[in-house]
Amino acid sequence: MSSLVSRARAFAAHAHRAIDHKRKYTGEDYIVHPAEVAAIVATVPHTDEMLAAAWLHDTVEDTGVTIETIRAEFGPIVAMYVADLTDVSAAADGNRAVRKAIDLAHTAKACADAKTIKLADLLSNTASIVEHDPGFARVYLKEKSAMLAVMTDGDATLLARAKATLSAGLARLDGK
Repeated sequence: MSSLVSRARAFAAHAHRAIDHKRKYTGEDYIVHPAEVAAIVATVPHTDEMLAAAWLHDTVEDTGVTIETIRAEFGPIVAMYVADLTDVSAAADGNRAVRKAIDLAHTAKACADAKTIKLADLLSNTASIVEHDPGFARVYLKEKSAMLAVMTDGDATLLARAKATLSAGLARLDGK
């Protein structure tokens, strides 16, 4: 593992641990999720900057770490990826549908490498949500299906896996 990736892993672990961040449905330490996202990204063509951003992808959104701190610690490329991966909507923007439309427009403008990481994030989250919260999963799967339409320049293998995962999730919810 490169120094950049090791530093990102340690930074993310510290940031999530500092707020005692846990996975919503399992109660596991939150760092399990970025670890899974990084592992998924590692299965397709990637750079060290992509792996670092996979570890860091939720730090700005969830822990209060700023994008400026990410830039200072990890450089402009990692910061750009993390910024592309961070939802930009706020509660004041409106209801969930409005906020998700804002975030979708933001994702549509992301670079292909960030979209690859976003696909890995979707893969990591989907199984847990379908298993633990079937009611919300219907909303989530619909939102993520719309997102796939703007992520076609992400990694083709992960895009195909994401489409299959969403289809399998819907089939599971429908009892098929």
